[in-house]
Amino acid sequence: SSSVTIHIAHTALKNKNKKQFNIWLGLTALLGMIFLGFQVEEYAHAYRDLGLTLQSGVYGTTFFMLTGFHGAHVFIGTFMLIVMWLRSVWKGHFKHDDAFGFEAASWYWHFVDVVWAGLFIFVYVLGS
Repeated sequence: SSSVTIHIAHTALKNKNKKQFNIWLGLTALLGMIFLGFQVEEYAHAYRDLGLTLQSGVYGTTFFMLTGFHGAHVFIGTFMLIVMWLRSVWKGHFKHDDAFGFEAASWYWHFVDVVWAGLFIFVYVLGS
């Protein structure tokens, strides 16, 4: 869903609608933070209630390594989106024809989203 919201933000910027751009970019960053919150809760549940650790076999190692690296990249992407949002709201940065910083962060975010689709299939669907 966050790839959709960042796409809407990008479209709003291209259409010179800065208010909508700020709203959708902020929503995308919020979705990133929510994802990370759920990941923290999932890790706590897996460790505390299920006894899943890095040392608990191939699944535990695979689960924490794959989802952990993904979570680190989501954290980096969320940080970038927050910086882009702050730049836009506070400094008025980014115009419909001058937004490479935002566009680069957007491409990164789409990549992280696509990786999550693959991870979800391999870790949660096929791995269980």
